[in-house]
Amino acid sequence: MGFHIPFNIGLTYLFRIGFIPSPPESWQPIFNAVVLGLSAGIFEEIARYAGYRWWAKEARSWSKGLLYGAGHGGIEAILVGVLVMYTFLQMYTLRGLDLAAVVPADQLEVASAQVSAYWSSAWYDSFLSTLERLLTIPVQIGLSIIVLQVFTRRQAYWLLIAILWHALVDAVAVYAAGAWGVYVAEAFIALFAMISILVIFLLRQTEPEPIPEPAINPPAPDRLFEPLSIEETQDNIEKSRYL
Repeated sequence: MGFHIPFNIGLTYLFRIGFIPSPPESWQPIFNAVVLGLSAGIFEEIARYAGYRWWAKEARSWSKGLLYGAGHGGIEAILVGVLVMYTFLQMYTLRGLDLAAVVPADQLEVASAQVSAYWSSAWYDSFLSTLERLLTIPVQIGLSIIVLQVFTRRQAYWLLIAILWHALVDAVAVYAAGAWGVYVAEAFIALFAMISILVIFLLRQTEPEPIPEPAINPPAPDRLFEPLSIEETQDNIEKSRYL
């Protein structure tokens, strides 16, 4: 569900070469936040709709929508957690090494600055990305429940609601991180997570009753082997001699 990433890279390139005119500098933070939010919302929610439509065809209840959303958010959290752990192990290894012996000379200055910045920051800063992924799990579940309404309520505008909600969450987080810092951005994401939990329960629907299997009535025991009625004629008596 990361098709918006290559789209954003291509869009950035078009701005850089002047194919698309850039907005005024004073508007760029808001413009970037809105564009990044909309691209994430459009691509990811359409992909989520496609998943319901062609892949998770059996997910048509509130409980299965929860599982579908948790799977999406959980996978992202696991991947980010693995990346954070990998970065920590890499930085821990490089911390005790002579970087000049393992890093090319033209990259030594950059590598030294990265290692120094990593270990000079507070320990909890390294886990902000993991915290963010954990906070977005309720958001992902809420978005899955919203898109599910397209199929349970037969109303297409729920997909638009999911796109706009996703765009708002991402746009506010991007703008807040640039304007006020990552801690404020995480606070906004936590607020969106709480709102998403409320949305999840507001959209809870009665689970559909399972369709009972048709009962198969076995024949009565006394009729399993019902004797055949054979007319006692001279011809039938003659034939029975050879049985």
